[in-house]
Amino acid sequence: LSFKIKAEKGQRVVEILTSYIRKTFDRSTKVLDFHHPHQLLEGIEGFNLELSDQPESLEQILVDCRDTLKYGVRTGHPRFFNQLSTGLDIVGLAGEWLTSTANTNMFTYEIAPVFVLMEQLTLKKMREIVGWPDGEGDGIFSPGGAISNMYSVMIARYKFFPEVKTKGMAAAPRLVLFTSEHSHYSIKKASAALGFGTENLILLNTDERFVLLFNLPAQIIEAKRKGYVPLFVTATAGTTVYGAFDPINEIADICEKYNMWLHVDGAWGGGLLMSRKHRHKLNGVERANSVTWNPHKMMGVPLQCSAILVRERGLLQGCNSMCAGYLFQPDKQYDVTYDTGDKAIQCGRHVDIFKFWLMWKAKVCFYLQTLITNVVPIFSYQPQHTNVCFWYIPPSLRSLPDGEERRQRLHKVAPKIKAMMMESGTTMVGYQPQGDKVNFFRMVISNPAATRSDIDFLVEEIERLGHDL
Repeated sequence: LSFKIKAEKGQRVVEILTSYIRKTFDRSTKVLDFHHPHQLLEGIEGFNLELSDQPESLEQILVDCRDTLKYGVRTGHPRFFNQLSTGLDIVGLAGEWLTSTANTNMFTYEIAPVFVLMEQLTLKKMREIVGWPDGEGDGIFSPGGAISNMYSVMIARYKFFPEVKTKGMAAAPRLVLFTSEHSHYSIKKASAALGFGTENLILLNTDERFVLLFNLPAQIIEAKRKGYVPLFVTATAGTTVYGAFDPINEIADICEKYNMWLHVDGAWGGGLLMSRKHRHKLNGVERANSVTWNPHKMMGVPLQCSAILVRERGLLQGCNSMCAGYLFQPDKQYDVTYDTGDKAIQCGRHVDIFKFWLMWKAKVCFYLQTLITNVVPIFSYQPQHTNVCFWYIPPSLRSLPDGEERRQRLHKVAPKIKAMMMESGTTMVGYQPQGDKVNFFRMVISNPAATRSDIDFLVEEIERLGHDL
């Protein structure tokens, strides 16, 4: 009887989830039902975030489940353009449910035998696609692109100065890192967190396409003249704002000349490796020492799913191994090389692989022929990726001459429209300033459910909301 009651309640939770999924793909529904923080904290129509000292009824728990989804953002909605990771893949969702049901940890083969093997086989396949011979090398799934990028800096330092692991940064000369001025902020965060210091990260200029310029050799020579040791260069394959692809082959030539580690941050653009039509944008990626690739972005895998791939085997283990005897006993009665936990900076590690593995099994041809190949050229002109950045000029500003007043007023337009957009809940798109450019909209396509009509809707909604500003 107890099991039957639980099964019935479980079925009601499933009904809440399936109703949410149906509404996510229904364009007549809102992207979000927006409320300000104070409104949610105060409670709305029976939904209360406060924790009680007494357990709530099962009916209330079901209400909480429903309302948590109700007042959240439908990131799978075809008119959600706010982030790089969007969409709601049903196969991936099923994989995530199974993963949560299994509720295990990725640190040893004994506790996650099937998942560990899935991860190793999938990482090998990804390395083959990168272009490393026979998929050789190493890798691991991490909590996100920022951590994958941090892994790359850690491994590079260990490769050239392994004594830092035991003796600290005092055992190394003053090391400098290089990256594009438009690279992801996680490279700067890694510089701070790993003890290099943000002042020892040199930001390289870009050209009019926001692609890294070839002032890198001059910067390397200047750093060496000052007594620094150039260690590491990031080439970005799909920058976060503009979707630009740095010229990997040319950067690889420089790294080889100066004996530096080359990392390709393909968190956003790495998915193009799956497309015969677009993978040329990452030409030279096989020359990298490490690659970040986030299937949870362009490939539509549910969050989180980020891989750090390393060309040289053994560096991950050597860099991070602490030989914890209570987890990684060397005398287990199976091949302990399958215990992957000692090469991670985490101990507990979520199973990120199953949903990706399942999606790959279900529709790898879909990725190759439809998802990426068709989403990238959805615009009438040809940007490098699916990022499109633009201003909306309200009628009141169109006759205003260029100058500081126009810039200051234009700077306020995108935030105001975004606020009204969230209040209405019809669509979502991000905005930001960049360099000397005042606030502009950054629209990104990665949801295969989005169509040209959804893009038209966004433009029309911006015009509707901004017309009277």
